[in-house]
Amino acid sequence: MSRMVGTVSRGVRAPIIRSGDDLAVIVTDSVLAAAADDGFEIRNRDIIAMTEAIVARAQGNYASVEDIATDVRAKFGGETVGVIFPILSRNRFAICLRGIAKGAKKVVLMLSYPSDEVGNHLISIDALDEKGVDPYKDVLDLKKYRELFGYGKHEFTGVDYVEYYESLIRECGAEAEIIFANNSKAILDYTKNVLCCDIHTRARTKRILKAAGAEKVFGLDEILSAPVNGSGYNEHYGLLGSNKATEDQVKLFPRDCQTLVEDIQAKILEKTGKLVEVMVYGDGAFKDPVGKIWELADPVVSPAYTAGLEGTPNELKLKYLADNDFADLSGEALKAAIKEKITQKDENLVGQMASEGTTPRRLTDLIGSLCDLTSGSGDKGTPIVYIQGYFDNYTTE
Repeated sequence: MSRMVGTVSRGVRAPIIRSGDDLAVIVTDSVLAAAADDGFEIRNRDIIAMTEAIVARAQGNYASVEDIATDVRAKFGGETVGVIFPILSRNRFAICLRGIAKGAKKVVLMLSYPSDEVGNHLISIDALDEKGVDPYKDVLDLKKYRELFGYGKHEFTGVDYVEYYESLIRECGAEAEIIFANNSKAILDYTKNVLCCDIHTRARTKRILKAAGAEKVFGLDEILSAPVNGSGYNEHYGLLGSNKATEDQVKLFPRDCQTLVEDIQAKILEKTGKLVEVMVYGDGAFKDPVGKIWELADPVVSPAYTAGLEGTPNELKLKYLADNDFADLSGEALKAAIKEKITQKDENLVGQMASEGTTPRRLTDLIGSLCDLTSGSGDKGTPIVYIQGYFDNYTTE
């Protein structure tokens, strides 16, 4: 009889991770203990995933507000800095802004509108229409913004981020000026020194600014890309993907993760004889239908994964086959025909109608979404996710 259960995603509890912990041993032991406790078998091509947070914690990859300030001061000379396109987040950006402000005499903060890069709205699109504002060309100062839109608060957090960010800058001893624009070149009317805080569009933003005459252009990925006074760092992403750890410290995105995933894979193989896949995951890249927020504040979904997770799904759409190729079949005959079709499918189905509607995202991005939703972001205490059956299909016995 065919297996009746397909993909299963389990949150696995683990100890609270501290700096210096041997995460490869902890993850391996936690998975094996969970299998014994819950009565499931380790199988070939199962997936072990762990949050980027516990990897960074084990690495001790932290930095202080003063470390950020020191790096910003070194790169911009301690004068006026244009800080453009940050996301609206107490957890993700506010503490970075404190460090930036401490490293500058003045901050010209340029916010995109009506929303930030990941979908947090300052105002609604309807409000723009009502006021006759064109977000593609209109540059608003703070006074004009308040006249038009007042003091709106974020739907989920209840925070007026404009007021919040302005107060943070001033509290850190810098002068604050706030403008609203979506054309990166607008900042050059205020300063030629620019810190680009966008995540996924940063390369384009830097290129446009440099071509338009900016003198000093850096991205968040270039702040703490190397240690400052012995701090943590990330050579690829800098402050991107960082989170607030304490009031004065950030946890950076983890680095050097490839050795870790391969070590866990080897340990599981040694202890069970099964070859599993292993990955580190951050934000899952899915969109909230109510708040319109993209869960994609990390620079990538997965900074490291084993070789078997490379690529994209290569799947046939069962309902397409049932409604088209085998519309005249039913019952066991239909089942047998579909199984045969899957068995004989091409290694690359791109462009074929029978694969239309299947998800063309990378495996690590798809699995990262599943993991992020499984582990949650609060007090579940399951920073490890164990997935079975992900690579099964209708023919799997």
